[in-house]
Amino acid sequence: MITTDEQEELRSTVRTLLARTPPSRPAPDAEAGYDETIWRLLADQVGAFGLAVPEEHGGAGCTLAETQVVCEELGRAVATLPYLGSAVLATQALLACGATSTRPSPADSVSGATGALPGLADGSRVGALAWAEGGTWDPAAIRAQVVGGRLTGVKEHVLDGARADLFIVPARTPDGGLGLYLVDPAAPGVRVESLATLDRTRPQARVRFDAAPARLIAADGRRVLERLLAVAATALSAEQLGGSDRCLEMTLAYVKVREQFGRPIGSFQAIKHRLADLYVLVESARSVSRDAARALADDAPDLGVRAATAQAYCAEAYAAVAAETIQLHGGIGFTWEHEAHLHFKRAHAAAALFGSPAWHRARLAAHVLSE
Repeated sequence: MITTDEQEELRSTVRTLLARTPPSRPAPDAEAGYDETIWRLLADQVGAFGLAVPEEHGGAGCTLAETQVVCEELGRAVATLPYLGSAVLATQALLACGATSTRPSPADSVSGATGALPGLADGSRVGALAWAEGGTWDPAAIRAQVVGGRLTGVKEHVLDGARADLFIVPARTPDGGLGLYLVDPAAPGVRVESLATLDRTRPQARVRFDAAPARLIAADGRRVLERLLAVAATALSAEQLGGSDRCLEMTLAYVKVREQFGRPIGSFQAIKHRLADLYVLVESARSVSRDAARALADDAPDLGVRAATAQAYCAEAYAAVAAETIQLHGGIGFTWEHEAHLHFKRAHAAAALFGSPAWHRARLAAHVLSE
């Protein structure tokens, strides 16, 4: 995908704002949070959270291609912001459910699907898609169920679940189908447990629902989740591309100034070969991720295939580049003060989100064999 001048201007603006603060390093015993100053700057000065939201819902009316640009930059900065879970997944879930009105429902404390969009678009609210069960995002594996308007089940790996103002929850309908429900985190029967994670820049939670009040917002949940899986895989591949690009950038800068035997280590042939391999990984990741972004923006019929390809490749590429970054930085790459370890942790944690590379390749194989 060839980016437009407007998208490159967006990239420059977001990168400049993120550069105002260093990469987050949450202490091991600290409650994971996010930088609210940067959050508000991105919301007020860029409108980053409503880029792919139609104007009638308070957004900018752009496509998901612009959202991908922001995801790349957030990945470069290892930003601790609930963008992927709220501005991308929760927002796209509501849009996929067919929200058409911006008027909130006065009937309960959580606005309905139609009323939730403006708050997510302007960054004043945080939404969370409570999806995974048992470590899998396969829609067929969902066992949470709703009976009499009450939701019961347990959801794992809920991004920013502890800070969410609303939950969007896939669950079995009374007739055995799959629907999407809106749940208030403050409602009786909802219990949120923050989880200790490898990547503390991306907080996750386990959410238990015990006969919690739930409002049906989409009865054809399988269709919505299949699209959301493609959205999630594509957005995550953009983050992984941004992280890989940043790792290569800072490694190239380091090997030019670090000297051994009176010479910069970047002048040694063995180092050049390793850097060349990293360059190939990053550029290949750029190709597949942006190809998936184009498919997403165009709503291409083979979106699922291209998204799965991007996620499978970019996840492994980021992990490989992050590991080499630490090695080529030597001792400093292992220290808490250097950002290399943040990328290493993010790379390995992100590879388990929304399906492992092996799982996505299995889906690709099944698609090929079915043709």
